[in-house]
Amino acid sequence: MARSLDDETLTHRLILPRDANHHGTLYAGVLLSLALEAAYSAAYRAAGLNANLVLKRVLDVRCFEPVPIGRVVEIRGAEIHRARAQVIVAVYGSPLSDRPSPWMDGLMQFVQVDHTGRPEPLEQEPREGPLELHAPWLTLRERAMRLLAIRQ
Repeated sequence: MARSLDDETLTHRLILPRDANHHGTLYAGVLLSLALEAAYSAAYRAAGLNANLVLKRVLDVRCFEPVPIGRVVEIRGAEIHRARAQVIVAVYGSPLSDRPSPWMDGLMQFVQVDHTGRPEPLEQEPREGPLELHAPWLTLRERAMRLLAIRQ
């Protein structure tokens, strides 16, 4: 089944002076915070209203373009892989108005936990086969699968 725009979560944020480094562009720590917030929103939406998710690990976050103060950024998030008690989410920084490529992307793994913090199955079972994904989600899922294999 192909992914639709309804399966994506959008996050927008104005980059303020408090978010900047000494170069006047988005500070890496703030970028990580924004990426995590966007990824959690996408994971929560994918896992359902009763989700009790925690971040297991950041698989990868990449920054491709500096983002100056005063820019509004958009981060798209989507589930790209699901297992019994976990969901892998990709985040994609939509290209800035004067650029053709994304300003960032990333991959994060979340786990559903019970009240004691132990892994618990998600409400929806994993699909039989992989999601049918298109750009940019397909290449991000391929990267995630490679990283999951080497970071056990």
